[in-house]
Amino acid sequence: MKTLNDFNFKNTHVLLRTDLNSTIISGKVQDSERIKEAAITINELKRKKAKIIILAHQGQPGENDFTSLRQHAKLLNKYAKVKFVQDIIGKRAKKAIQELKSGEALLLDNIRFVKDEFRPAKESNKLIATLAPLANIYVNDAFSVCHRNQVSLVSFPKYLPSCIGRLLEKELNALKKINLKSKNTLYILGGAKPEDNIKLLNKAKNNVLVTGTFAPLCIIASGKNLGLQNKIMKDKLYLVKKIKPELNKIIIPVDLAINVNNKRVNVKINNFPSNYKILDIGDKTIELYSNKIKKARALCMKGPAGNYSKKPFAKGTIALLRAIANSRALSLIGGGHLNDAISKYKINKKRFGYISLSGGALLSYIAGEKLPGLVALGIK
Repeated sequence: MKTLNDFNFKNTHVLLRTDLNSTIISGKVQDSERIKEAAITINELKRKKAKIIILAHQGQPGENDFTSLRQHAKLLNKYAKVKFVQDIIGKRAKKAIQELKSGEALLLDNIRFVKDEFRPAKESNKLIATLAPLANIYVNDAFSVCHRNQVSLVSFPKYLPSCIGRLLEKELNALKKINLKSKNTLYILGGAKPEDNIKLLNKAKNNVLVTGTFAPLCIIASGKNLGLQNKIMKDKLYLVKKIKPELNKIIIPVDLAINVNNKRVNVKINNFPSNYKILDIGDKTIELYSNKIKKARALCMKGPAGNYSKKPFAKGTIALLRAIANSRALSLIGGGHLNDAISKYKINKKRFGYISLSGGALLSYIAGEKLPGLVALGIK
């Protein structure tokens, strides 16, 4: 496993894949732990007089948070001085790359704007054809997306000498030390990407608490109609079939929180369906889950329990994090949004075993799956 220690970066063009993906509220990109952590490797490469070409993404095509990295560049400049070009493989990008001086960094626009990012098997890939000849070394510092089989993660190591950045190195070293496989681990699976939770649900023996967008799907899988929430989650209902065989492992919420006239209202599961969107786990569920956390010897929490950006519906996320912080369990916290919640609500980070910036990649790693981004670097 090669790291930044294994190369002389002076006067070399370095293609750095990092993760700046952040929460967006009312069109404004929020400062995040991912942006702060990304600056560590960037600043080290700047000190080593590299010419840094930064590749990153925001959101997925078709989603509301799929946008340019212009705002990210402004936020990143608080921690590492970088230039930004609103281009990726066009003339403007190539010119900006060629004009880089030693110790300078250039952030290209959202790598996912280029369709070829999603076509790693395609011959004559435009990303590779354009960027590989302009670089001397490839550095992957984006553990949080290493479970994705995408060009910026798996293809460049075939053409360029490669290594891992400091954040990826930090994540791997920490995860090797925190072994949850041999313990009767309590899993708290939430967040906005329920499909990521399935892989770990299959591996878990029991003791799975469900929150976030995963909770409604598990409730639907148990045979309950939630009303409006069923319609909201219609694109995710295909997961219900995968959840049903695992229901015996899951401790389902007993109530959920909705917004009625700008107030948090708790609704018992038996009182559904309703015409309201579910925004958090309910107070009784918070109490139930917190008691489970107190008794746990090892636990892993992935993703917020609800809409943590709005205080009334951050209650579940805050309460569960505080319960974990006050427990004696070996704890692993995962996901960029959960990291942001810890910072936003000033929960003591030192009370957790390890806080990872990764969500889906973390679950894949714990589940024992091979991560394409790591395999491409020769890391098993």
